[in-house]
Amino acid sequence: MPPLSAPAHEQSRAPGGAPAPRTRLTSLVDRPEDADEPAGKPFAHLKYCVRCCIPQTQEGVVFDELGVCQACQSAEQKIHIDWTARERVLRGILEEAKAKAGHNYDCIIPISGGKDSTFQLYVLTQIYGMKPLAVTFSHNWYSETGWYNLQNSLEQFNVDHIMFTPNRKLVNKLARHSIFGIGDACWHCHAGVGSFPLQVAVRFNIPLLIWGESIAESSGRASYLNPVRKFDREYFTKVSAKLRPDQMVRKAEEVGADWAVTEKDLLPFNVPSAEDCERVGVFGLHLGDYLFWDDERQTEFVRDNFGWRETQVEGSFKRYKSAECVMPGVHDLACYLKRGYGRSTFHASVDVRAGLLSRDEAFELIREHDAVRPEGLDYFLKITGLTEAEFYAALEKQRRPELQDKVIPIYEKKAPNEERLLPYPLQVIEKLQAGDAAKGAPAPASVEAPVVAPLSIPAGGGCGSGACGCASRAGAAEVPA
Repeated sequence: MPPLSAPAHEQSRAPGGAPAPRTRLTSLVDRPEDADEPAGKPFAHLKYCVRCCIPQTQEGVVFDELGVCQACQSAEQKIHIDWTARERVLRGILEEAKAKAGHNYDCIIPISGGKDSTFQLYVLTQIYGMKPLAVTFSHNWYSETGWYNLQNSLEQFNVDHIMFTPNRKLVNKLARHSIFGIGDACWHCHAGVGSFPLQVAVRFNIPLLIWGESIAESSGRASYLNPVRKFDREYFTKVSAKLRPDQMVRKAEEVGADWAVTEKDLLPFNVPSAEDCERVGVFGLHLGDYLFWDDERQTEFVRDNFGWRETQVEGSFKRYKSAECVMPGVHDLACYLKRGYGRSTFHASVDVRAGLLSRDEAFELIREHDAVRPEGLDYFLKITGLTEAEFYAALEKQRRPELQDKVIPIYEKKAPNEERLLPYPLQVIEKLQAGDAAKGAPAPASVEAPVVAPLSIPAGGGCGSGACGCASRAGAAEVPA
């Protein structure tokens, strides 16, 4: 790993600092500068960035007068920034936070166990000597690899950790309503990762939250020379979740009792009030605004030094993006059906900006991956009670105008996923119950909704057995009426 103050040009090469490999997809020298536009764009009628593969249908995309998207502009700006000066600013912010924290935690790091948050833990604990509180909002869709990575990162860096996990029945309900509400399977995740760390910040009186990748890095919502300067407690609601928790309430008479969602159910997804945030002085920053951010090299670093694991991720040729979740393929299929691009478009465009792929090669990868039906869709349909036709119909209604009446192809997956696409906690329960069954022990009726008999409390109080030492024996004090 290069020192944090290394010049930008030293950090802009291929992974590991080596030249880009010459393969079918990375023979960069073979493409002349005056090559014609590739004929293999997924949708020929759409406008694409002239440098990368981002289409006009990406939310918030801005092209300049030359047809270059803002993410590509940011990538160019990034090479000319004085990162040494920015790192000094970061160091000053962190030292001030430590001084103000006293005996409290220095900051909050929202973590998923992904490669970014693992790298954040390394930088903040090992380089800057921070005492962070790690905070996780669990989507309750953790993959086996993702669960390992989360637990491994906590062990590697010895940080205290708080996790909130919404119950599975609620997750299933919200996944169903999310498709109809925002055209995405993941409202509960988008809302939770924005609200829960702020709730912890307010309750524990920890002002500083530190995220990883800059908004300017690849989202196209800002640039390094025109950053988002003001902390916005509702940023995730506005950009990702789209709907406030009160807008996700569903009454039984509208959707049926099985799919009803109440305001009380949605309490964990509420962002703290502006008054509470101001009282604590809550603010946030992204390390990528102060340190040169390089996904490929950072992933190699945490993999080789701290045991972080990659895995197959549906919808992409990358093995490290959203490795913690079993459902990214469904999320990205929804984007593809609405906007005509998926995760591979995003990742390939990042590689084009980094010089790892030519634009032609990137479009080749996009055509190979974006239109594939994800295996995770089977689990999604099971938990939401939707048919595949209903799923497609819901998203067709939310298509961008540029794609109306256009054929959006979907292809079957050629081989099963490397990992089982079932939330890892359910896999553990199944495995242990199978072991019990092999030993002759009775299995519960359902993994997700066990039936438990009501607890009967004897008149004298306690459990009635006398074995646990509670107030169940004659003469024990009774609770006043």
